[in-house]
Amino acid sequence: MNLLELAASLFGLANIALLTRRSIWNFPFAIVSVTCAGLVLRDARLYAEAGLQAFFVLANLWGWWLWLKSGPDEQSAVDVGWMQRGQRLGWLSVTLALSGSLGWLLHRFTDAALPFADSAVAGASIAAQILLALRRVENWIVWIVIDIVAIALYVSRGLPLLALLYAAFLVLSLIGLRDWAKAARPC
Repeated sequence: MNLLELAASLFGLANIALLTRRSIWNFPFAIVSVTCAGLVLRDARLYAEAGLQAFFVLANLWGWWLWLKSGPDEQSAVDVGWMQRGQRLGWLSVTLALSGSLGWLLHRFTDAALPFADSAVAGASIAAQILLALRRVENWIVWIVIDIVAIALYVSRGLPLLALLYAAFLVLSLIGLRDWAKAARPC
């Protein structure tokens, strides 16, 4: 058993459980989880996702700062809201372009195991993480799609603990979507 994969999984579960409750304390758990996952993914030759983990460290620091500014105190759940229709189309277009471009680069210039699937998860994860930091409900919809693709990707690369983690993420993402949609204010 890979101890880094186990640590990434356990800290990741704690992160998402706190996140569904809109707790600011999700961020330290996320930072530890993605640091461990980055090393595991690099060794599995999933380079886009390994690099994505470095982005996640920075995005989680930024999200932590944004959430600190938005709430009355660290114990309160932050406010969340929906995007406008035009914003959704813009986010989708940029995400598809980013994912496709990254997939082509990895296919052309590296020995990446599954460059297009890897890049689809990475590109969508960047969008979802930014939407999460901005406290938009749609982040959960994107995470649900990511979780489904990532489960298949990790199973194909022999990473059972990460596949199980993403199966748990899928369940928690469904709960997060339900709970955030109930709590959302119109944007």
